[in-house]
Amino acid sequence: MATEPAHWVVHCDGSAVPNPGRMGLGAVLVGPGGATQHTISEATTFTGCNNEAELRALLRALQWLEPQVVATATTVQVLSDSSVLVEQLGEQAVAPIERLAPLFDEARRVLQRFAQVDLQWVPRHRNGAADALARAALGLAPKVATPHGRTQKRRR
Repeated sequence: MATEPAHWVVHCDGSAVPNPGRMGLGAVLVGPGGATQHTISEATTFTGCNNEAELRALLRALQWLEPQVVATATTVQVLSDSSVLVEQLGEQAVAPIERLAPLFDEARRVLQRFAQVDLQWVPRHRNGAADALARAALGLAPKVATPHGRTQKRRR
């Protein structure tokens, strides 16, 4: 009898302050059954743009997830508020961002190790926990929600 594949959900976000500048990575990994299994809030030792921070947050989350799912058929759903990340890693070909091409290639290689991958763009307000973790890595307060799902920066 075949077993049902393990399903993981990854919420990822990155911040660059200023842009480009210091990068903070944030991710929330939700395991089978819906419970949060792991969170990531890390600052990098180098600088980059917001798109690079978003991509590095995903790679860091997949680095953590990969050993957890060795030898199992696993599906992963990636939720990101970065349309660039979702477009670059999606099934439809888009013009590459040359400077980030090696990182996107690395992400594609890692994602191929999973039985099924679903990349999905979500509005920023549905990715708040990952955003707060990325900002916290840089010593910044979370963004404050305002009416209509908009956010504003909280003063330090």
